[in-house]
Formats: sequence, structure tokens, C-alpha cells
Amino acid sequence: MIDVFIVILSSIGALFILVAAIGIVRMPDFYLRQSVTVKAATMGAGFMLIAVALYFFDFSTTTKALAVIFFLFVTAPVSGHMICRSAYLSGTQLWDQSVLDDMKGKYNIETETLKSGFEEDEDVKNQESDIGDMPNDDFAE
Repeated sequence: MIDVFIVILSSIGALFILVAAIGIVRMPDFYLRQSVTVKAATMGAGFMLIAVALYFFDFSTTTKALAVIFFLFVTAPVSGHMICRSAYLSGTQLWDQSVLDDMKGKYNIETETLKSGFEEDEDVKNQESDIGDMPNDDFAE
């Protein structure tokens, strides 16, 4: 019975990896390729490692497989995000039919600084806190 689960998990993992491989070929720009590859390949590797953990039903192998799954799921999205951000900041063009560019206008090339978009809100909060610190004549002694 456990062999059936192993076959199912490894097949699902192989399908995810196949989707990642097809995504590399089919997607029109770097950012979409990176997104598909990171998500699908991470899921595929995770399913494959679960199948390995079930096949070699040993404490040492299972622990190692679960540790690899944990670190893969933690580090793959972060590294994919950082690679895409560095590609954007280095000037890699978006697909010409892209609808949304969230980082447009937030990066200053001369100072190499990136705005978060919340700077206006922080300025308003700072002004409000400055007003609250002002002495009030009604309660003056």
C-alpha cells in the first residue's frame, strides 16, 4: 500500500518539475520564467523528497529529507525574489504586454535607493506626532 503512495507522490513531483521545464520554454520574459520555475520546481522537489522519505523509511533519511524540504521551501522563494529584483534593478525589460509594473518610479538610479511606497504615510504620521508634542495652552499652568 505504501508503494502506491510513493508512486503517486513521485508522479506528482515529476509533473510539477515538467511544468517548470515547460514554463522555462513557454513564458515570454525573464520574470515569468523565474516565477514559474521557482514555484513549480520547489513543489516538484518537495513531492519527490516526500516520496524518498517514504521509500527509505529510516529515521536518518526521513529527517534529512524533511530538513531539505524545509530549507528548500524557505530559501527558494526568497532567492527567486532577490534574483528578480536584481534583474529589474539592472534593467532587464518586462514583457511588452505586461499590465502592471509595481516597482516603476520607486527606484532612483542616481542614489541607488528603493522607495517602499509608504514614505508619504510616514511623513503624515511624523507630522501628526509633531502636532501632538506641541504644548497646549488650555492646560498650561
